[in-house]
Amino acid sequence: MSTVPGPTPKGRQRRTALLDAAERVLTSSGGSELTLRAVAEEAGVRLGHLQYYFPTRAALLSALLERVLASSLERVTALTVAPTHRSGYEALLDSLLSDHDDPRLVRLFTEVWALAAHDDEAASAVRAFYDQYVTHVAAFLRDRAPGLTVAEAHHRAEVFVMLMEGSALFRSGITGRRTTGTDARLRETVLALLEGDVRP
Repeated sequence: MSTVPGPTPKGRQRRTALLDAAERVLTSSGGSELTLRAVAEEAGVRLGHLQYYFPTRAALLSALLERVLASSLERVTALTVAPTHRSGYEALLDSLLSDHDDPRLVRLFTEVWALAAHDDEAASAVRAFYDQYVTHVAAFLRDRAPGLTVAEAHHRAEVFVMLMEGSALFRSGITGRRTTGTDARLRETVLALLEGDVRP
């Protein structure tokens, strides 16, 4: 039985370049402008060349989301292997809050969320990402507080993710304004959530 050969290094490089172009279109023009033609123009290739790698907009969108979300999840996974003392919680929080200082990253996720509101395929990819994100944070919490029940760790992880993602909109300046006082209260709230007393 013959098998289909995997992509060549050159093919992977071309695919990466096309996804880079798609990401630039998404962050500069928004999800409504993420068309095959726009991405081909941004990449400086013929439409047929793009369609060889991504035959439809759905295929392009799926691959783009997979790459963006996988990259973020990889970072979250690495962060949740921090030391088993308080600085581990602070290291996780500091790193995720620092993401809010990257306008490109915040804009990218904002556009991904907007796409998910109108596109079932995008919504499915985003939900899968957040399911994994919550799972990693819940495991991180139970590793540091074995007395936590699975359900309680999951609830705390979900609230943590909600706080991180929602605060990105405010702290980045998209929907609010960052202040020292609010940042201090956010840190206090999140650390209390992560380090809170173990409930039976």
